[in-house]
Amino acid sequence: MKRIAIKIGSNVLTRKDGSLDITRMSSLVDQVAELHKQGKEVILISSGAVASGRSEINVGKKLDAVSARQLYSSVGQAKLINRYYELFREHGLTCGQVLTTKESFGSRTHYLNQKHCMDVMLENKVIPIVNENDTISVTELMFTDNDELSGLIAAMMDMDALIILSNIDGIYNGNPAAPTSVVIREIENDKQDLSEYVQASKSSFGRGGMLTKCSIARKVADEGITVIIANGKKDNILPELLAEGSDTVCTRFIPSSKPVSSVKKWIAHSEGFAKGKVYINKGAEKALAGDKATSVLLVGVTQIKGDFEKDDIVKIINEDGIQIGVGCSAYSSDEAISLIGKRDIKPLIHYDYLYLD
Repeated sequence: MKRIAIKIGSNVLTRKDGSLDITRMSSLVDQVAELHKQGKEVILISSGAVASGRSEINVGKKLDAVSARQLYSSVGQAKLINRYYELFREHGLTCGQVLTTKESFGSRTHYLNQKHCMDVMLENKVIPIVNENDTISVTELMFTDNDELSGLIAAMMDMDALIILSNIDGIYNGNPAAPTSVVIREIENDKQDLSEYVQASKSSFGRGGMLTKCSIARKVADEGITVIIANGKKDNILPELLAEGSDTVCTRFIPSSKPVSSVKKWIAHSEGFAKGKVYINKGAEKALAGDKATSVLLVGVTQIKGDFEKDDIVKIINEDGIQIGVGCSAYSSDEAISLIGKRDIKPLIHYDYLYLD
């Protein structure tokens, strides 16, 4: 594994009082520096900006959640990246900051601009440190959490592995606090129902829970990328996870062997940017579920909702109202509505621009 994306969660980087854990941060930088010296290309997706800012400012009046997030992250992001910069400099390494928003992934052009930026950084031995720009990302514009962001980055940058560091050893086959529970060491994509094991509760300082991690991990593994969920509070966890024949306790999602195009990887993670909905009949759904590569044809479309342009992302909904995929529309919504039911014309969503759940 040469290209590794590492997501460091809030509960790894924060102490019980919500302040930044500098000792843990320093240890993780030491580990990344070791990987870098082994010739690996590393991208960090790091939480911790809000925690970093919270410990720096005493606010006189009570702030609402959005204002507090914007204030703490504006101060904390500068403090966090400066801390990373100084820690990496001790190893003779340079890091750079990449702040992004959900909207930046919604446009293929912006998506490719971000990819180019990080490609240039990696080519020049600079370690990208990516975080959501919390100063402007609020409410519906926010990622679910940095797990979602790390999945997008791993897919975009064609990483060999995504390591999600949390404050537990992996996914357990029961309540992690129960003495009889053990970590599920390997998960093959779509062959194991994890819903009975995984709790929907969220961490103390982060926005996401293990349910989000599982969902992201499965999607990323389906794109041919190994995903590892492990305990970031364990000493030397990163080199141990990546050592040949490693038996370190963690949960590994086995990657699919089927190649996935870069465009399909983008579309697979684009549900949050969808501008409209395309409803299809049972015949069209059956065709999509078959073994042959099939596009979404207008003859099988029953209804279109939303206002979208050509090349925008749309959700695909079956007759039961269930979303079965997402895709890139070859028509605007007005054009598509006028062509519903028509045969022998260009597909509404070509197979190459289609991702099925």
